[in-house]
Amino acid sequence: MQDDSPTPAEAWATMLEGNARFVADAPQHPNQDAARRATLTAGQAPFATVFGCADSRVAAEMIFDRGIGDLFVTRTAGQVMDSAVLGTLEFGSHVLGIPLIVVLGHDSCGAVSSALDAHATGTLPPGHLSDVVQKVTPSVLMAHRAGVTDARGVMEHHVAATVDLLPERSRLIGERLEDGTLGIVGAAYDLANGTIREVARQGL
Repeated sequence: MQDDSPTPAEAWATMLEGNARFVADAPQHPNQDAARRATLTAGQAPFATVFGCADSRVAAEMIFDRGIGDLFVTRTAGQVMDSAVLGTLEFGSHVLGIPLIVVLGHDSCGAVSSALDAHATGTLPPGHLSDVVQKVTPSVLMAHRAGVTDARGVMEHHVAATVDLLPERSRLIGERLEDGTLGIVGAAYDLANGTIREVARQGL
């Protein structure tokens, strides 16, 4: 980590400030000009990682009002993990020294809805879509055991479960979490009003 890097809590506060501007329809669009682009040709030093859903309505730089070089972003349908995703998140944490990982879910998530449908009918979707559904299904089961059956509630359980899984699946992430140089936040995005709600955290 660079000496001037923010703490995990400071990085999260900056993210929330940007989201507040986005919600208020008063974005500043920081770090989006040619001068910023030119300063980053030799390297990058993002202050936060976002592991989010691939949904086109949940573009991290827009909803957090950030610019070029600010965020290290990884997106998959339903923010499901595999070894490539873990390796990417480890690169951000271990190599770039980024102090914060934000696991970002959202309402009306197609992956969550598909997992709920598969659980209800016992039928998986075709092709590799079934891989996504099977990775979300444990969160469906966990939510149902807690009495939560609505799609938004299941999504929030899935986000919280992912926050817990990251340090379990990755020794490198777990070590930084333990030494206090990394925080992980689980957040839920509301498509209608653009707000972010925290649903889980570690290390902040």
